[in-house]
Amino acid sequence: MTDIETIKERNARVEAEKAWETSWTRRILIALITYIVIGAYLTYLEIERAWLHAFVPATAYILSTLGLHYVKLLWMKSIYKKEVFE
Repeated sequence: MTDIETIKERNARVEAEKAWETSWTRRILIALITYIVIGAYLTYLEIERAWLHAFVPATAYILSTLGLHYVKLLWMKSIYKKEVFE
């Protein structure tokens, strides 16, 4: 395998990992797992309306991810001091 092929394979893998990191599938999966774990924990603690309360952190996670792209761009421009291409 040539160096160029190795680099192309690596780039394809990095692109796929980046796509996963920013995908709605990943976000929804994390929110769902968060909801189930917290709901089960609150139920174990015998908290009234545990599953309703578990909805709050799961929703907060989804909402927090909506603004991360803009925070990232701001960080890259002001803290990291690199040119932002978007």
